[in-house]
Amino acid sequence: MSRPVEPGDRVGRLYDRFAPSLYRYALMILADHGAAADAVQQVFVGMLRARSAIDSDERYLRRAVRNECYSALRRRRRKPEQSDAPLLEAVSPEADNPDDRVAVEQAMRALTPEQRDLVHLKVYEGWTFQEIADFYGESKNTIASRYRYALERMRNKLSWTT
Repeated sequence: MSRPVEPGDRVGRLYDRFAPSLYRYALMILADHGAAADAVQQVFVGMLRARSAIDSDERYLRRAVRNECYSALRRRRRKPEQSDAPLLEAVSPEADNPDDRVAVEQAMRALTPEQRDLVHLKVYEGWTFQEIADFYGESKNTIASRYRYALERMRNKLSWTT
């Protein structure tokens, strides 16, 4: 006879599986390493405190982290502090051109948290416009337009640096 799975065990497995991806997602929204780690931690602590059946999936966790990030931004009520810590990780040492990475970092930081959120889901997580629209509860065309505006803003920022 196997013992029942404890909520803490379940949360631990979810944390091990999803925390790195959720952290990168929170970092894109908050542009602050400490605040991103805090947001992810708050979501998992909340799951432990709930003491109810934890039957979460990645979409639920991503939405919870997103909500926690936007709550953190509201609590700041001022412009997010800029950090020198990188938002982006190098794909490989051979592919990392520090000048290019710095330029893309600056362009990403020029975006609003909402735009960084959208670009992250599309570019770094590989979500389709339809998946993002379903996640946000918006139309696919609205999401595509917002993405286009974010890329245009990045393109303008990148053209100033070259």
